[in-house]
Amino acid sequence: MNAFQPVALEHASRLVNHGPTILVTSASGARRNIMAAAWSMPVEFTPPRIAVVIDKRTFTRELVAESGTFGICIPGVAAIDLTYAVGSTSGRDVDKFARYGIESIEGPVLGLPLVETGCAAWLECRLIPEPHTEDAYDTCFGEVVAAAADSRIFANGHWNVDASNAALHTIHHLGAGHFARASDIVSAKPL
Repeated sequence: MNAFQPVALEHASRLVNHGPTILVTSASGARRNIMAAAWSMPVEFTPPRIAVVIDKRTFTRELVAESGTFGICIPGVAAIDLTYAVGSTSGRDVDKFARYGIESIEGPVLGLPLVETGCAAWLECRLIPEPHTEDAYDTCFGEVVAAAADSRIFANGHWNVDASNAALHTIHHLGAGHFARASDIVSAKPL
């Protein structure tokens, strides 16, 4: 019996996009925002660059366009409820940092609000303007100008996912408010 069944095309992206859910922070003047995003990826090592999908209709996108900067925070299991909440609320209507009691630090290079509590890492990014890609696909590119990680889960350039740091295990959005978490490391053996 073949266990493979057709997948509706509107769900096809979920098959390949269960990488870590991230929090995108932004600020322009006195205005700030935080949102959840499921679609992000590295695109270059040197200099480090990333891509993240930020819908052009969002308050975050407005702030990113105004400031030319954005932050990426990588929440762990400890921040799953917060991640879902900030991904389900518009920053146009309320300051989500105040509403949800989110403590933030000021980024060392760009001064962005960054979240460490319940998060495994953060990155400060300078927007790389790509008007066509931003308009057509809502994809924004950023050059990473600063980064930090909780050494309990990421040290010496490697993830260390084990029972001792379960609250920091990254979360991966599966759709409809459901997440999976990274729970252990499995090492490949040479063939």
